[in-house]
Amino acid sequence: MSVYILVVDDEPDVESLFRQQFRRDLRAGRFQMEFAPSAPVALERAAELGEPSLILILSDINMPGMSGLEMLPRVRAERPEVPVIMITAYGDAETRRKAIERGAEGLLTKPIDFAQLRQEIDMRLEQAA
Repeated sequence: MSVYILVVDDEPDVESLFRQQFRRDLRAGRFQMEFAPSAPVALERAAELGEPSLILILSDINMPGMSGLEMLPRVRAERPEVPVIMITAYGDAETRRKAIERGAEGLLTKPIDFAQLRQEIDMRLEQAA
């Protein structure tokens, strides 16, 4: 079974950063990563990736057009079984509260702690197995 992690961020260098951090996992086929440059594209991909293959969505909060916080309730309504972790440069209490209230499983602050993220992904892989 192929499992997917969907990363939503409007910054083009994010994809290469994630691919570099998880290159061994991706090469070994533990999971696949898809990248969406905007919230609308992410909603489309989340709908297309059938169950149970989509195991996690990682989304930036600040994006042009629809923000990650605006996308969050929509993706939770369409794919309630898929956990969403928000990523932000501003890890203040108000941002965290809004993200959790709208259905986020958690909030990571930039620069991303990839060791922490790896633990989160490993947990999701175990649950999907």
